[in-house]
Amino acid sequence: MQHHHSFGRGTRQKFKKNHRTKGKISIRNFFQEFKEGDKVVLKVEPSYHKGRYYPRFHGKTGTVFGKTGDCFKVIIKDGRKDKMLIVHPVHLKRYE
Repeated sequence: MQHHHSFGRGTRQKFKKNHRTKGKISIRNFFQEFKEGDKVVLKVEPSYHKGRYYPRFHGKTGTVFGKTGDCFKVIIKDGRKDKMLIVHPVHLKRYE
């Protein structure tokens, strides 16, 4: 028999918040806007589950490609392949 599970499995340590940043999520991060071509870092907001990406891509840097609904299309490099993720802005940080 085949077992199915969600991709949030095994992410307790990876997605854990610093004890100082626990609590309400920032409205500023929730509504942040990006332009096409902006560099962003994938950093999950553990308390908001919508628009998450696959945990393997946590900490990766990508380029904003466009917008779809509330979320942004982000192109990342996975090995030698380019992959497009659809990510909610709360899970994105500007790349400095």
